[in-house]
Amino acid sequence: MEIGPYTFNGRAFLAPMAGVTDKPFREICRQLGAAMTTCEMVSSEAGLRDSQKTRERLAFSKDENPVTVQIVGSDPAKLADAARFNVDNGAQIIDINMGCPAKKVCSVAAGSALMRDEKLVETILQRVVNAVDVPVTLKTRTGWDVNNKNGVNIAKIAEQSGIQSIAVHGRTRACMYSGEAEYETIAKIKTSVSIPVIVNGDIASAEKAKTILDYTNADAVMIGRGAQGNPWIFREINEYLQTGIPALAPTIIERQEVLTDHIKKLYQFYGEYRGVRIARKHINWYCNMLEGYISFRKKMSQIDDADAQLAIVYDFFHQSKMEGEQAA
Repeated sequence: MEIGPYTFNGRAFLAPMAGVTDKPFREICRQLGAAMTTCEMVSSEAGLRDSQKTRERLAFSKDENPVTVQIVGSDPAKLADAARFNVDNGAQIIDINMGCPAKKVCSVAAGSALMRDEKLVETILQRVVNAVDVPVTLKTRTGWDVNNKNGVNIAKIAEQSGIQSIAVHGRTRACMYSGEAEYETIAKIKTSVSIPVIVNGDIASAEKAKTILDYTNADAVMIGRGAQGNPWIFREINEYLQTGIPALAPTIIERQEVLTDHIKKLYQFYGEYRGVRIARKHINWYCNMLEGYISFRKKMSQIDDADAQLAIVYDFFHQSKMEGEQAA
């Protein structure tokens, strides 16, 4: 599929997730087949641009092409200014967040709360599109709640405003992340607009990705929580869509190698002190389905040293490999 001048070699995209899709994680996902990655969302408030958190969220690699930055806010002028600022600093695609259901975002009428005001949505989209000369995309939900599923209307407004693709999470804001995602609304959106539509929500396997693509006729899938500790999902989706044959699961050795690479990237990016602590959640995601995880997690949570953290990860995977060979 294409967004503006950019053609994507694959139909599996990484969803932006605050506190997760930092530079190291995006690098790992691209290495394993993610066709597109997006920086963590950043506020449209100018006063926050010099904060350490914002600078880290806007860090990207030289090979990250296109660089996609997601902005969040509710003021059209501030969002337009934020779009210009980020383009001036290397963004090649601007994504507008109207999908985040978090209370701290919605409480200031941003994120998915914007879906309650279609006129404001139109104003925001037009102001941002007119502010920059790069493609502008939109991330949204199916509606505010089950009685107000206006995703189709929002998609039509987006297309008329110059938005070049729309990613839709198959839940309303009221649903948060509970229950099962529904894709009927996304299928309706796809038939209502001509811009690319990307489907998001509860896609944790290659088989599920194909089923949902077939059902919605969407142009691509966007993977969020399904990629946490499982960046191989992008490779698996690509292979399954191309061949119809399920890809082989990563071996214990590959799982260890990718996790170790990921941990080292975190140390390099954040420094040892913060890197060790940020790595813990990723290690948990990578390892929580393996034998002996509970006792390993307890030991790992007590380690504050990078070398010791790498050593305990090595020992855990070495033990898992030995037990696997004995079982075989």
